[in-house]
Amino acid sequence: MEFKELQTKSEAELQKLLGQGREKLRELRFKDSNKQLKNVREIRIVKEQIAQVLTILNKKK
Repeated sequence: MEFKELQTKSEAELQKLLGQGREKLRELRFKDSNKQLKNVREIRIVKEQIAQVLTILNKKK
């Protein structure tokens, strides 16, 4: 999801996205530690999305 799309979301929706992103990151880290993850760059992408959501949430406060 792009940054501009995230800016239009409500705070509740952003909190939900944040939770989903953190859960996905946790799963990816487990897969990586067990050598089951093929695309390791996916971890970087998820971390970037989490950072974007946190940035927008902090701006709205």
